[in-house]
Amino acid sequence: MSDDTNWYSEDAATFGDRLATARDSAGLSQKAMAERIGVKLGTYRNWEDDASEPRANRLTLLAGMLGVSVRWLLTGEGEGPDLDEEGEVSADVKTLLAQIRDVRVDMQKATAKLGQLEKKLRKTLQAEA
Repeated sequence: MSDDTNWYSEDAATFGDRLATARDSAGLSQKAMAERIGVKLGTYRNWEDDASEPRANRLTLLAGMLGVSVRWLLTGEGEGPDLDEEGEVSADVKTLLAQIRDVRVDMQKATAKLGQLEKKLRKTLQAEA
């Protein structure tokens, strides 16, 4: 499968995207997954949100519990969640991953805009003081 059609590749999805997909495929909530691997819910959410990454020992534990390879979680190559009859990721999963990527881009733009506005506000408040 080429990177153009591999929706889990590094170019198409992040570690967090793949982790969330594997967890959903296993039928687990974020809370249940966090409890099973012994981390706080916030820590687990940060992994799925790509705000941080698990250490190697947790990564291995995640892969084992989710039935995917560590390589797949990191790169999108190797053994991942079940595919459809044609060996492809289902259209529903492709659509969801595309929507997730769009939301991430929107969030990054909004975060940058928020930073600019906060900087302007600080300058304005300093000028008025």
